[in-house]
Amino acid sequence: MKSFVVAAVAGLLLSASSITAVPVETQSSEKTVPGNDFDRVVVIVLANANYDDAIKDPYFSKLAEKHNGLTLTNHKALTHPSQANYVGMISGSTSGVHLDFNSNIDDRKSIVDLLEKKNISWKAYQEGYPADGNCHTDSAIGLYRRKHNPFMSFTSISGSSNRCSKIVAGSQLDEDIKNNNVPQFVYYTPDMNNNGRDTNLTTASHWLSTFLESRIKKPAFSKNTLFVITWDEQETVVSVHNHVLTVLLGPMVKRSSLTDGVRYDHYSILKTVQKNVSFPQC
Repeated sequence: MKSFVVAAVAGLLLSASSITAVPVETQSSEKTVPGNDFDRVVVIVLANANYDDAIKDPYFSKLAEKHNGLTLTNHKALTHPSQANYVGMISGSTSGVHLDFNSNIDDRKSIVDLLEKKNISWKAYQEGYPADGNCHTDSAIGLYRRKHNPFMSFTSISGSSNRCSKIVAGSQLDEDIKNNNVPQFVYYTPDMNNNGRDTNLTTASHWLSTFLESRIKKPAFSKNTLFVITWDEQETVVSVHNHVLTVLLGPMVKRSSLTDGVRYDHYSILKTVQKNVSFPQC
């Protein structure tokens, strides 16, 4: 049996000194498995923006200051085009991903295996994904794109009715907040307009401000939650840097300034979750 891939990925961990645990004041309807530094992580992935452009946006540039956060000024995406960046975020490798064509990976595990081994709840919220309870493997449905839904690229998820039921429409999040049933791992993908891919950075900024500001005040969503807001890749494909803006938010973020210039990449998201649940390193 192959070793668990997420325990051996490259990339840097977020600094252990940058976060510390905060007691949870509300109880979810699902049992919460306490993490070392946080009890929930919400990953929001926008699309195709150069760091230098995103950091000039009035909302994105003030996000860390507004919400006790940290702007990562040296965070790199993994490759071009989009899909491999998403797959890399949740598996620690871009292997088996060919451009933006449908991928069906069956030779390695993903973050879902890590979470389920620790009995940690998870959901992938996908805007535009049908809310009919079925498992949809289509490349495109309206403004939804499978290439931005990395969970569907793993046959261990797409081929499991139980796991695939945890890939849900974006609208389900508000129901889960209302019912105090938000999982401990949230992966949220806006649709092709809201993520800025088929529109522009201003549209993505407006969407995030509307989406986040109305929900981050709700304890069922934000208590002891680390928010990771990032972009899949930079817009300028010819650049070798693939420099994207990433912002961390949450009560556990400790900072001596508003920025961190340490080099991180999309694998850092996976390794941070791995460290938080004390999954063994290889």
